[in-house]
Amino acid sequence: MNKRKTSLFFFTLSMIFFYLPLLILVAYSFNEGRSSAWQGFSLKWYKELFLYSDNIWKAFKYSLIIGIISSTTSTLIGTLGAIGLHWYNFKHKKYLKVITFLPLVIPDIILGVSLLIMFATIKLELGLTSIFIAHTTFNIPFVLFIVLSRLGEFDYSIVEAAYDLGANEMQTLKKIILPMLTPAIISGFLMSLTLSFDDFVTTFFVAGPGSSTLPLRIYSMIRLGVSPVVNALSVLLIVLSIALTLSTKSLQKYFVK
Repeated sequence: MNKRKTSLFFFTLSMIFFYLPLLILVAYSFNEGRSSAWQGFSLKWYKELFLYSDNIWKAFKYSLIIGIISSTTSTLIGTLGAIGLHWYNFKHKKYLKVITFLPLVIPDIILGVSLLIMFATIKLELGLTSIFIAHTTFNIPFVLFIVLSRLGEFDYSIVEAAYDLGANEMQTLKKIILPMLTPAIISGFLMSLTLSFDDFVTTFFVAGPGSSTLPLRIYSMIRLGVSPVVNALSVLLIVLSIALTLSTKSLQKYFVK
């Protein structure tokens, strides 16, 4: 087998592993029956999802609100933090970089337990606020990492030219640095939004009564068996993910021009 056929074989195999479960999920979202046996095409589970699943939409709303607010906050903090780490020299800078990236490799369960202990220590009631703080906490390092990567490719001579032309530090930040970082900032925001919307483990520890996000709601539903409504909901999320991916590429192309 030559290299081309070998590459094609492994590519096809990886595509099957990745997409076959999704295709099965999509097919069963249109299944008439609740069991795994195919009983005919039907849209009944989509009807039940849109008309009779208030708890799911409430959890979806919480996930969306927390995702947008925590992503915006972590993008702001992460971007300014990355600029500070990259441009300014101060004592123990390299150690601070290492500490900043530690949450990227710490298991979610440890992060969740540590946040739970912290909230209990400061007597913060578990709910949407604690979830927001937790999501912002684990999102900041991802934004920081993405923006720092972009700053690593930054041509510093542009900044020096701005200073030579009389721009002050704030003007240089607003008119030179931030526009150049826009694709990375957008990527960081969308990455944070995805991680927040998808998070289960950390949220499981810091969510209080009546503050279930969508992953927690889905988990509580499938403990009693896989509901076809979950299949329909999953298909809807796949469509939203595809739309988000396409919009990301369009936004990046627009700002890179």
